[in-house]
Amino acid sequence: MKARATLLSSALLLSSWAAAQTDPFQRGAPPQATPSLRSGNAVTVPGATLNVPPPAAATPASASAASPVTAFGNPRSSSDGNTTRIVFDLPASPLTYTLTPTFSGLRIDVQGARVIPAVTARLGATVTEYRAGGGQVTLVTPFPLSTTEGWRASEATIAGGTRVLILEFGGTLSGGAGPTVKGRVLAAAPATTTAAQATLSAPLPTSPSAAAGAGLFPGTVGSGAAGAVGAGTVNHATVKGAQTALTSGGNGVGLPPGDTIRTGPVVPAPALPGADSEKPSPLTGRVPGDAGASVPLSAPRIGKNPGLTRVVLDLPAGASYRLVPTALGMRVELSGVTVGPAAQMEADVSPEVRGWRYDAVSGGVHVSLLTAAPTTVRSGWRSQLLPPASGSDRYRLAIDLSPALADTTALKPSEKIVASVPPIPTARGTAILALSASYARPRVVIDPGHGGIDPGAVGAVVEKEVNLAVGLRVRDLLKAAGVDVVMTRDRDTQLSRDKNTDLNMRAGLGTPGTQLYVSIHVNAMAPANVLRGYGIETWWNPNHPLSQNLAALLQRNTIQTTAAFDQGLKSSRSLAVLRNSRIPAALIEVGFTSHPVDGLNLRDDNYLDRLALGIANGIRDALITGVTANNSVTRSAVGGAGK
Repeated sequence: MKARATLLSSALLLSSWAAAQTDPFQRGAPPQATPSLRSGNAVTVPGATLNVPPPAAATPASASAASPVTAFGNPRSSSDGNTTRIVFDLPASPLTYTLTPTFSGLRIDVQGARVIPAVTARLGATVTEYRAGGGQVTLVTPFPLSTTEGWRASEATIAGGTRVLILEFGGTLSGGAGPTVKGRVLAAAPATTTAAQATLSAPLPTSPSAAAGAGLFPGTVGSGAAGAVGAGTVNHATVKGAQTALTSGGNGVGLPPGDTIRTGPVVPAPALPGADSEKPSPLTGRVPGDAGASVPLSAPRIGKNPGLTRVVLDLPAGASYRLVPTALGMRVELSGVTVGPAAQMEADVSPEVRGWRYDAVSGGVHVSLLTAAPTTVRSGWRSQLLPPASGSDRYRLAIDLSPALADTTALKPSEKIVASVPPIPTARGTAILALSASYARPRVVIDPGHGGIDPGAVGAVVEKEVNLAVGLRVRDLLKAAGVDVVMTRDRDTQLSRDKNTDLNMRAGLGTPGTQLYVSIHVNAMAPANVLRGYGIETWWNPNHPLSQNLAALLQRNTIQTTAAFDQGLKSSRSLAVLRNSRIPAALIEVGFTSHPVDGLNLRDDNYLDRLALGIANGIRDALITGVTANNSVTRSAVGGAGK
């Protein structure tokens, strides 16, 4: 299977493909002129002349050649309208690199040269973050990229003999990697190294002055970095210092991401006709009727909706199918059909479907659907076998593909239970002298964010309503398990009409004797970026040595119960309810109200049940494994916690 997947990926990228279709997902400004960088040297590119600034470390004018480039990084950038150009100097051989367009931007994997570690925000209008380290560079864009849409790449030689890689990003651009590019383009990203993951998780600089010149400091991470960081590594001490010094992230009170966004009505993705969300989509099926001679399989019909792509296969009577989710997408194994004269492959179908391919096998056809994110038995897809449409005798196997599709099936009553949590010892007064201790239920604060006059993010759902619905479910699960739960609110109200006061009052409920603090929120993206935001992420601040451990347990358990897209742990923003807490604290964003698919998840009571169960199990795991305030008294000085 792995060999077949590899063959598919190579074929999709290197074979002759059908002309790219108009893609409604690539929305942006009207077409505009290609940007040019001013005060630079002319670059010779076949068919065009581009102006690119000289390398950052150019030699004096009297020198006959530029100094040799030995590392990859420190790009120059410019913007013109809604297009941003990024220029990298390319070290001499043996450098090789790959380019991987993704939902969130472009990833560059470099071999044969050191990648200069750096993290900065906004290189231009359409490059919102730059992260480099561990052999990898990530350029974050506010729109998804396909192999040909949203970006262009070329190589050229500038005056002095330096070879450069020129990247352009814009919502209306198309072309992908041009013929001068020597690097390979991949349809699926390679595994991320530990060093690169550390860079991806590092905080952004806290002030524009941290990004002078080209916007990068060679060998540093964040605004508080001092000195160079070794190749492929991130200075974690510096990162922690930067996190501790974070301000409120520009919102004045340290709000979670998306809290002030009002997207308005969100058009939901269309549901499959007759589908039962209470049950998982079947992995196998058979078309009614008697099987006859195998018939040619026509090309799939594609339906595109924001955030979701529907693939429809027309099947004859008696045909059978088997769906196989994979790390590269979905394989559909069909019997009763053959590969016909119709097109047998296509690339760049949509942001969700990178391409499809038909392969003839004994007894039928394998249809490979290459997606931008992995699929599992429980996530990334839905399917339904539909009867023939009017005027046709073919049944329709409809497959919806979206990384935001999660598990919305109902939990069994036996699953809506959290295992009991034992009481914890509490030594008080003369009990210490008597070498004895009393026991009490562990206390946890649950904070359903917002409430009352503060709705939070508004889109497919109103954030304050979902936060409370999930929070009350968590409370009930934990109380039944023997946990003393303190709610910051248990109805639609705010703690104070002043936002700063409200947040401080919430954080202040983590009083001595309380073990954990968990805040529940819903995320959102601005209208221009809504398709990039889906899934679950958990935030922590360095307010306490065990806050990151708590966040990891919450994220792991919630992803396990919901099968939602895993956005991972975040710590690049200082959040008031976290930084002002003196106990292990975390804030979980349970989904995106702005996304047309994820928003539907948040409307589903079954999904809210799963979210609550995951959060409650994460809290239980923290309590029984010692990720608590009581268990870190002797370590409270680490990272300045408790000060």
